[in-house]
Amino acid sequence: MSDSTRPPPTVAPWRQRLYEIIFEADTPAGKAFDVVVLVLIVVSVLAVMLESVRPIDEAYHRELRALEWTITGLFTLEYGLRLICARRPTRYARSFFGVIDLLAIVPTYLSLFLAGTQGLMVVRALRLLRAFRVFKLARYLQESQQLMRALRASMRKILVFLFAVVTIVIIVGTLMYVIESPTNPAFSSIPRGVYWAIVTLTTVGFGDITPQSVVGQVLASVVMIMGYGIIAVPTGIVSVEIARAARARPRICPACTLSGHESDARFCRGCGGDLAEIGQ
Repeated sequence: MSDSTRPPPTVAPWRQRLYEIIFEADTPAGKAFDVVVLVLIVVSVLAVMLESVRPIDEAYHRELRALEWTITGLFTLEYGLRLICARRPTRYARSFFGVIDLLAIVPTYLSLFLAGTQGLMVVRALRLLRAFRVFKLARYLQESQQLMRALRASMRKILVFLFAVVTIVIIVGTLMYVIESPTNPAFSSIPRGVYWAIVTLTTVGFGDITPQSVVGQVLASVVMIMGYGIIAVPTGIVSVEIARAARARPRICPACTLSGHESDARFCRGCGGDLAEIGQ
């Protein structure tokens, strides 16, 4: 239970009860509330996706918009109730889930002034992250934290790698401009050459710009072969860090998801749960 949302001990009984329903997934009422919210999130995201399909939108535009506004109204009410029963409303509003909860309702109201912005409601899908807490998916949460640690550890190596790649595409793009520009109007500038180098080195190959001279085609062949080797580099970097993170991953309680336990700890220091279940 977070101190930023826990109501003070002297609050009115109705506020305490509201807090238990909205913020606590361990109680039957709280879990039921969260499950209903998760279902509404899925329904709203599907509605936004269907609204982007022209034939469906033409046939059911009024129904989809009514569903969209109904769910937005419910989410607005939910957000207001969270602010009311939280001990520190401003701290909750600035938290990760607080920001996501706000972003879940803003696009619909914004669509009143800017057409098409209701499509941004797909950000509501981020609220599905609460499923890890609702359904006690501590092992999945642990794996996501392990992946984040690996990505953070790989960041500097990947930045150096990207700097090298940027340098290569600038040089290759400039060479291709020098080689092709006299006879090939597609390479009209160095930025166009750099664009071609990026598309070719990443093995995307749109084909909208192609070299015509023999020298240009030879250079293109070299860049294509380089692309296969370059793609494997960041994969190897992240794979090594994931392996390291797996060997040093912290013990997380499967009951309350509290992390930071000692490697030889048998019970959770927060809830007293059996940490032996982690290895099962």
